[in-house]
Amino acid sequence: MLAIEGWKPEWHHDAEALAASHRHMFVRLIGRRLRSSWLLWDIAQRGWFADGPVILDFGPSSVEITHRKFDECAITWGQIDMSVPIGDYGHFDWRPDPHAALRKARGRPLRAVNIIERTTSVDWRPRVLHAIEFLFDGARLAVYNAMDENGLTDVPEEDLPAAHWRRVHIA
Repeated sequence: MLAIEGWKPEWHHDAEALAASHRHMFVRLIGRRLRSSWLLWDIAQRGWFADGPVILDFGPSSVEITHRKFDECAITWGQIDMSVPIGDYGHFDWRPDPHAALRKARGRPLRAVNIIERTTSVDWRPRVLHAIEFLFDGARLAVYNAMDENGLTDVPEEDLPAAHWRRVHIA
């Protein structure tokens, strides 16, 4: 895991527990506009370093989301100071709004936040934590688990598969 000064993620794999832990903070974001977003950029590779957290700035509050392993997610609040170098890794920097899904949500008011779980038919893991979903006026943004790293999508709600998904409402 990256050594980002001050960042102390607490990992969850249960959607209900994750929602309960962060509901009080997400409720405060409802109605606020997304001011900007930030991704960790690998300067040497000239691309998004998807192992780093996705930062969404709503003004006085910023939320940091990251995924790891098969179904773990951590959400932190204002812990990352982007002006501080990232550990001993000199080839990383923060880039504002470098992904089209982030740009589509920028400036729009937030109306709901959900956790998306995949439902499975196996007894040992009937539900798998998949994404944090942000519904804005006129836009949808999901920060999802892309198998041990973050993924971003803006696929509209009506284009999502109807089966094998469950929403856990946060705010």
